[in-house]
Formats: sequence, structure tokens, C-alpha cells
Amino acid sequence: MPAGGWGTRFLPTTKAIPKEMLPLADKPMIQHVVEEAVASGIKQIIIVTSSGKSAIEDYFERNVELESMLQQKGEIELLEEVRRIAALANIRFVRQAEPRGLGHAILATRELVGDEPFAVFLPDDIFDAEPPLMKQMLEVYRQHQGSVIALRRVAKEDTRRYGMVKPQQVSERVYRILDMVEKPAPEEAPSDLAILGRYILTPEIFAALSVTPPGTGGEIQLTDGLALLLKQQAIYGYAFDGTYYDAGKPLGLLKASVSLGIRHPGIGADFREYLKKFFEESGG
Repeated sequence: MPAGGWGTRFLPTTKAIPKEMLPLADKPMIQHVVEEAVASGIKQIIIVTSSGKSAIEDYFERNVELESMLQQKGEIELLEEVRRIAALANIRFVRQAEPRGLGHAILATRELVGDEPFAVFLPDDIFDAEPPLMKQMLEVYRQHQGSVIALRRVAKEDTRRYGMVKPQQVSERVYRILDMVEKPAPEEAPSDLAILGRYILTPEIFAALSVTPPGTGGEIQLTDGLALLLKQQAIYGYAFDGTYYDAGKPLGLLKASVSLGIRHPGIGADFREYLKKFFEESGG
């Protein structure tokens, strides 16, 4: 999980608070993504951080003093939740010296990942899907034994924001990727299928990324590394079943918070009632 970027869209808040720690409903966005990984059967997680992101590490580690205080005050439900977060998975941290793109962040995990396939989760891409998106993608990986990337159709004018693929349909939601390009102009996009923030990658991606030159924005782009890997082995795309929120932007974060909030088992009913009353009183 790469979490080393500056979060510039949320400045000045992200001067002091990592973007990944901004709340969605009642928990940080990165916890939603960790829980997606766990619900998909993944038990070992690597979070790539950078200077100023120690709050993420603190959040997933035990705080004995806090636990002791909650125990003494009889706040058993809160105590159990705090302990549950620390025990979600075996989480390791790797620190980037400087954020140089998604491809560079993935390269930073090479020694820990080793010679195994692995999943990549972008923490600010939130997917509301059942079963979880990564669980759906793992089934595609088992069937085809090749890298799998999440896809979604986007409007023509939005292609500059995404890696875009040239697809060949294999089944209802599965495509074999013939080519891909990072953030093309609309007239240069090979299709309307965009790459979103979930990947299952074979370990050969590390060798490809190690020789990938800086691309868009002067960064090492994962899409460029995947284009090199595509010359060696098949890569598949999965057009996911579910709802996507770009929580890396303020509006996307708000949309995700509302959607998750109205279905929250503890506060959902009251929140829905508040929204209903708000729109009635505002004339909306």
C-alpha cells in the first residue's frame, strides 16, 4: 500500500495529517483498504510511507498506555476495537526517501515481497463492492495465472487522469491487455477503459520497474513498467463490479463518507435522518 505522497489536494490539512489518515465515516481511509485486503484473504501487508507519515505507523501499532486507560475506565468496547486494529494483519512499513511515483514505491518493497506474486492497493481509491474487489480479482488471477489490474470505463475527457489500456475481451468482465499508456490525451487513448488502484502483480514487475525511465511528471510510473512487463507475459484487466470513489480528492472523500455513513450500523439511521431533515429545511 503506497502511502508516501504529499496529498497536495488536501493542503493545508496534509501539512500535519497524512492524507491516508483522513476519516471516511468513522475510520481512516487506509483502514478501509486494510480491511478490504484482510476480507480478501491477505494476511501480510506492507505500507510504504515517507517522512511525516509516522501517524500511520502509530495507528496500526499497539498503544499500551491507551489500552490501560480504557481498561481502567471500563471502556471495554473501545478497548476491543483499539486492539482489533493492531491485530488486523501482519503489517510492515517501508519508508521512501522521497516520493518518486507509484512504480518507485513498489520497488521499495522488493526485498520484503521477494519472488512471489503480490497485490497493490492505492489507499485513496475506495471500492464499495461485495465480495471485495480484491477478492474478485484474486479469482481472475487463479483462472489465468497472470497479473491482473482493475479497470473502469471513464469519459473521454478524463483519460488524462488515468493509465488507459487497449483491451481484448476474454469473458464478461475480463480482458487481455494488449497495450497501455499513462495519462494520454483523449485523442491518443486506446480505449475508454482506465486503470484504477487495485493490482495483482507477478514478481517480474520488479525487474521491469528497475529499468523503467521516469515518465509523466518525472516519476517512475507503474503503467510504464507494466507496458514493459507486457512484452514478456500476459496481463489481464478486470472491469470490477461495484462503486468507485476517488477519495484522493475532497469531493470524492465527501461522497465516500456519505455513502459509507448512511449504511454504517451504528450511526447510519441517525445520519440518514439528519440528511433528510437538512435537505427539507434547505429546500433541496
